[in-house]
Amino acid sequence: MTLTILGFMLLILGLNAARFSERLGQLRGGLIFLGFAFLVLGIVLSTVVQIGVGQVGVQTLFGQVQPRVLQPGLSVVNPLVDITRFDTRTQNYTMSAQHGEGSQSGDDAIRVLSADGLEVVIDLTVLYHVVPAQAPRILATIGEDYQDKIVRAISRTRIRDNAVYYDAVALYSTRREEFQTRILNSIEKDFRSSGLQLDQLLIRNIQLPQSVKTSIESKISAEQEAQKMQFVVQKERQEADRKRVEAQGIADYQRIINTQLSDKLLQYETIKANQAIATSPNAKVIIMGQGRGNTPRLLLGDK
Repeated sequence: MTLTILGFMLLILGLNAARFSERLGQLRGGLIFLGFAFLVLGIVLSTVVQIGVGQVGVQTLFGQVQPRVLQPGLSVVNPLVDITRFDTRTQNYTMSAQHGEGSQSGDDAIRVLSADGLEVVIDLTVLYHVVPAQAPRILATIGEDYQDKIVRAISRTRIRDNAVYYDAVALYSTRREEFQTRILNSIEKDFRSSGLQLDQLLIRNIQLPQSVKTSIESKISAEQEAQKMQFVVQKERQEADRKRVEAQGIADYQRIINTQLSDKLLQYETIKANQAIATSPNAKVIIMGQGRGNTPRLLLGDK
């Protein structure tokens, strides 16, 4: 458009050059040629539009949105139209309590009331993209700031609407996935009606009130202590069983010895021991009378 305006001005100047000065009149032919060249070049360039990768173009002519969607690459258009480019790649919008993490500065987390009346703080990331064929409708009905008007507004509203069906602790633990699936289905329907496609919904963090967190920590500590005591009791019980088995074994051994040990067996074992001692080169055997059960009483020495 700039070249077209410049060419038009040079063309007018060349046609009226003689009226301004004789010297300028001598340049009349060159000014007309140059103006005509710029005018043609500007018109040609304004009819060719390049759309980048991952984008589509929407044309607006005299305030009217045109239904034709310009695809990536070069397209020939009316030189009078304005082109609005929409990014059709996956975009993310993050709402976080941490400064610098969210799409907006400061604390942008979603604060909701649970079924038990407690305030829960939720960090959320929404992954979505613009449906290319719906880009003209988005521009005509919503505008280029669809992220604030649709993505942010609908996500925060649907999360608050669905959080009231869950207790705070359930949101944090047992029913977290169910809650995420429920709000994903709800938001996806609203996005689709606005020309957007929801790709994924990520609950990044759920922060409970401090009083609830303290109660949960106390409960976990008590459960761990109870498990520890159960382990100690089980260990003591196993030790008692071991001692009981050991005592039973000793009792059985003594009973067997008492019932099977006889005088003849003792005499036989004594004779075997005496034979072993007698064959020793450093020992002498002296027989000193009779012991219990007619067992020889021995006095042993090294001389």
